Amino acid sequence: SVPPFSLLLLGTAVMMAHACPKYCVCQNLSESLGTLCPSKGLLFVPLDIDRRTVELRLGGNFILKVTPQDFANMTGLVDLTLSRNTISAIQPFSFLDLETLRSLHLDSNRLTELGPDDLRGLVNLQHLILNNNQLNRISKVAFDDLMLTLEDLDLSYNNLRGVPWESIRKMVNLHQLSLDHNLISHIVEGTFTDLDKLARLDLTSNRLQKLPPDPIFARSQTNLILTTPYAPQVSLSFGGNPLHCNCEVLWLRRLDREDDMETCASPPSLKGRYFWYVREEEFVCEPPLITQHTHKLLVLEGQTASLRCKAIGDPMPIIHWVTPDDRLISNSSRATVYDNGTLDITITTSKDYGTFTCIAANAAGESTASIELSIIQLPHLSNGTNHTAQPKSRLSDITSSAKTSKGESKPVPEKVVSVSEVSASSALVKWTVIKTAPKVKMYQLQYNCSEDEVLIYRMIPVASKTFLVTNLVQDMQYDLCVLAIWDDTATTLTATNVVGCVQFITRDNYPQCQSLHSQFLGGTMILVIGGIIVVTLLIFIIILMVRYKVCSSTQSSKLPVVSNTYSQTNGGSTQVKPQITTTRCTA
Repeated sequence: SVPPFSLLLLGTAVMMAHACPKYCVCQNLSESLGTLCPSKGLLFVPLDIDRRTVELRLGGNFILKVTPQDFANMTGLVDLTLSRNTISAIQPFSFLDLETLRSLHLDSNRLTELGPDDLRGLVNLQHLILNNNQLNRISKVAFDDLMLTLEDLDLSYNNLRGVPWESIRKMVNLHQLSLDHNLISHIVEGTFTDLDKLARLDLTSNRLQKLPPDPIFARSQTNLILTTPYAPQVSLSFGGNPLHCNCEVLWLRRLDREDDMETCASPPSLKGRYFWYVREEEFVCEPPLITQHTHKLLVLEGQTASLRCKAIGDPMPIIHWVTPDDRLISNSSRATVYDNGTLDITITTSKDYGTFTCIAANAAGESTASIELSIIQLPHLSNGTNHTAQPKSRLSDITSSAKTSKGESKPVPEKVVSVSEVSASSALVKWTVIKTAPKVKMYQLQYNCSEDEVLIYRMIPVASKTFLVTNLVQDMQYDLCVLAIWDDTATTLTATNVVGCVQFITRDNYPQCQSLHSQFLGGTMILVIGGIIVVTLLIFIIILMVRYKVCSSTQSSKLPVVSNTYSQTNGGSTQVKPQITTTRCTA
């Protein structure tokens, strides 16, 4: 007979053997299960892998992608190797159940990017190996779940122009960081300041012209006396970069470290020389020199103003702009500062009038230049009138110039403006100008609602004599004027004049409601008048009935009066017929 305990072990062994995927080798050592499937020609992760696997090796296959079903419920997996496959995509949340994973090898694949949720769930990961892929983009939040535990990060031999520097800055347990053989040209200053455990940093063969000053680089010196007991000496490699040997990298030249054969790529006077052999006094910078800038600019109000400023220096200066009221200009919906030094103000107003300052700055100093911006103001309509209000600025004499040097009035265009096709939200404006008027450059529409003092402007090309005004408010009165803009030959400035003004009222969206309302009122009036007439007739009939009843009662109460008349004649008597007297009642 076989002891029950032996039968249990035998059953477990049979179950383990049965759970092992085809072509794989399963090892059950020290209560941990290892599934080894290297170089088996697999096209996808086997579906029958034991979910209790602790170590899983799938390197050297032809797996195309990673999906959430591949490692679902593998909560005990510690080591996962997917190296040397053809993986081009990791679906989001594919590693969500791998909370105990310590090591993930994805090197030598075809990954081009890491999305925000591709590494989600790896909260205990310590080693992430992603070298020899085709990575060109990494999401800013790709490393969020593993920032505090990661000790080794290898991103070498990719196509990265940048990495999530803010995430790397928070990897306080990072020991090794490999960024070599990429296309990185800039490192954010302060990235490595708090990485006290960093022992190896490889920046070889990138496009770095300089390294930002950082206390961690001081730990790369050969004869270093550590002031921090737990801070290791950093092994720093930055050869193969096109270093620009000027004053910005002088701090790096002053480090006491072994020669790694780094060379200078620029300036031309130091090109090709070994970095550590160049004397400190040769690391120089040139202060900025503004070579080209706009001196004066005259623009029409509401148009775009482009202020230009170019400078040279070593390093290349950065251009800043300051407004006439001493405010630093940053990019906004109305202003844009370009890398080449150009400032565009897309919609100018009278408040932009004044002196703008261009500041060119670099590590060696700064240089400034002044640009005068003048705004040709357009006449503003006073609310509720057809007259133009004078602009409130120092350039009011420009727009108010309407006479020649001899004091004669300039010809004024015929004031003919009409509005048609008025709807609840739009109106078609038409205007004409007499042939004797000056040559017009453009037209401008100014209009506003009678209850709103804010004017709305529309610039119209000179070829147009009609314009459809839209976005109006229904059932509202509007004041609209058309202005002509032309060059004043007498003053060589731009002049304006009013072509004409008009008032109109937008329609109601529901005119049928008004009709129904009118009909309702009319019907109501008819009913009221009819009721009055009927009541009057009833009262009249009642009065007649009352009077008739009174007359009838009077007749019945009176008796006829009979009188006997005797006439004495010649001693005889004569009898006369009785007379009946009645009373007649007339109504």
